[in-house]
Amino acid sequence: MRGLNIAVIEQLSVRTDEGDFDAIAAGPEDGRPVLLLHGFPEAAVEWEHQVAVLGREGFRAVAFDQRGYSPGARPERAADYGVDALVGDVLAVADSFGWSRFDLVGHDWGGAVAWWTAAEHPERLRKLVVVSTPHPGAFAEALRTDEDQHLRSGYMTEWRNSNTEKRMLDDGGAALRQMFEWRVPPSRVDEYVRRMSEPGALTAALNWYRAGRPGGRAGKVSVPTMYVWSTEDVAFGSTAALSTGDWVTGPYRFEMLEDVSHWVPEEVPEALTALLLEHLSS
Repeated sequence: MRGLNIAVIEQLSVRTDEGDFDAIAAGPEDGRPVLLLHGFPEAAVEWEHQVAVLGREGFRAVAFDQRGYSPGARPERAADYGVDALVGDVLAVADSFGWSRFDLVGHDWGGAVAWWTAAEHPERLRKLVVVSTPHPGAFAEALRTDEDQHLRSGYMTEWRNSNTEKRMLDDGGAALRQMFEWRVPPSRVDEYVRRMSEPGALTAALNWYRAGRPGGRAGKVSVPTMYVWSTEDVAFGSTAALSTGDWVTGPYRFEMLEDVSHWVPEEVPEALTALLLEHLSS
């Protein structure tokens, strides 16, 4: 792979009816569009490596700071962070660029939003890539039947508590820093802690957990899909990961990364980007 040229990264502000979203982008304006969705407690910059390489390869890659992470799109009520709103943001951002169809990539919470978008709006997507997060149906099933997954997901209930912000930000954000398991570059972790320390930012990010469960169940996905799961993921175990393929009716590819943690895009950026290019170009 040729040397990465970070200089190709652009900083954008994307205006929508729901607010203004901060974004990074790379590649020619008329390149094949790819939209990338970050997870908690990160930001669009999680995808900096992938955006730069995709842009260099002729794609038009955009990653945006999602609802609550962008100061210009930060509603106060937890109820405003439900899945319908998050999926609506994806479509609104795509619409702002005039993209009738696009490739969608998501990690962690961004992966969950990507699954829901693909299930509900398959006509908008060319291809789907989800990293770490199993299909919501596979995940719900594992929560019910697999003790290991039930234990792994205990934090979700805990983070809905009102004192979570203080606990995460105390001692220079020590709890937030530990979350990254020393698998993400320290300078990037510093940036995430700084972002989450801004007034209202961490509450907005946690509102994704506090918004409540979606009213319906995510349907099966017909979009050509690649799902990437790593064996050292503390949040998602093998039960949900291995059954995710049951929820995809279109062409499906499952990639397992050995000895890699939950933080795939930043821990092994080159390996993930190679898989991404292979899937999008196939």
